Amino acid sequence: MLQDSPPQSEPLKTPESTPAPSTLDKPQDSYVKLAMRNMVRKSGTSLRHFALTTVGLLAALISLAYIFR
Repeated sequence: MLQDSPPQSEPLKTPESTPAPSTLDKPQDSYVKLAMRNMVRKSGTSLRHFALTTVGLLAALISLAYIFR
């Protein structure tokens, strides 16, 4: 049959409550710092997306100005 385990004096530590050793040594980087590092690493892709966004926004604004003149 099933036997009950003896009561434990200490609560079990789960992976969520125990911080990883690497996070104890240095603070976690901010989102902005990680985004800037990613932009520098992938500069070609970032510049292409920036150019497409700029062209698309200008096209939308010029189209709206032409329609509602």
